[in-house]
Amino acid sequence: MQSNEEFVKFLGEGAYGYVNLVRYTNPDDGSSFLSAVKNSYDADYDTLQKELEILLKLRGCPRIVTCFGDSLRQGLSNYGNKVHKLQLEYASEGSLSAFMDRYADRKLPEPLIKDFTRMILEGLVSIHDHGYVHCDIKPDNLLVFPSRQDSYELKISDFGNTLEVGEVPKFWESEFPWVGTPIYMPPESVRDGFANKGIDLWSVGCLVLEMYTGVIPWEGVNINLLATRLRCGKAPEIPENLPSDAKAFIETCFSRNPEERGSACELLLHPFLPRPQIEEEEKKTKNSFLLKLFKLRIRRTSSNKIPTADVVAVSDKKPLKLRFFPTKTTQFKRTLHKVLRLKKSTHFNLVSVH
Repeated sequence: MQSNEEFVKFLGEGAYGYVNLVRYTNPDDGSSFLSAVKNSYDADYDTLQKELEILLKLRGCPRIVTCFGDSLRQGLSNYGNKVHKLQLEYASEGSLSAFMDRYADRKLPEPLIKDFTRMILEGLVSIHDHGYVHCDIKPDNLLVFPSRQDSYELKISDFGNTLEVGEVPKFWESEFPWVGTPIYMPPESVRDGFANKGIDLWSVGCLVLEMYTGVIPWEGVNINLLATRLRCGKAPEIPENLPSDAKAFIETCFSRNPEERGSACELLLHPFLPRPQIEEEEKKTKNSFLLKLFKLRIRRTSSNKIPTADVVAVSDKKPLKLRFFPTKTTQFKRTLHKVLRLKKSTHFNLVSVH
């Protein structure tokens, strides 16, 4: 049996329709859930259908908004017009743009900026791996979900402008040479006119800049002057007071040559971003290494064998000092192998670790 629909509130509108918050209730057991429902008229049916197809291919990918159902639903607008509906998961914290408005001067704390940047890139890895370019990465198209206490998850939404890599959009014209939102678009959107993955990476640089400064890219620059600046390869100005690693990351995203921006996967390895999984693995490796050394020391100091002259000579010397570097996992292994080989070749009373 079909769920009952209850309109909750209007969430917003975009180029291809409007979005309502709707509560769906199962009449059998009374259970319900909220959904952000995107509505489009017949004129934009193809765009909405294409967005659904892309979301179905990306279903289950990290940092991508989830769609409910495998097809569009039909209904009527408040004025009795036929609309096509795409059901999406509801982000209770709203868009990134609305989320930033709740902070003083729209500036986010640096740890949150780094977490959000990492999440955006993780979503782009999935999008690009499926052969797509989002083409409209901006705060309005990024949704914020509550996670753990005082923590948030960010997901990419709105695939209405998404193109396949190398595709030339039908509406990409000299009068309006952008496929997405102009202030987040790179120079090649004016110069070349085809979709490449570097478009999204330039947009990421704009986002990081905006999260630090609270100001949109190219603030105060009109669209005609913006096109001229981009044709000259200009990028939004990066303030000198930004942290050096942030500036280096943004400068990479703003490279004039799209290939020099690298890939979303490569940007995830930039020193600007935290790598929690790698850091956790290194911590585990370090702890395992120290545990083995501790056990090795216990076995050596508890040995009851009568020391030979050679052993006495060794014990009279300064204890062996082992140096290790916690950020290089392979160096742990090499050092451990050396210690184990030393154990086989001789015996001594004490190993001192500094």
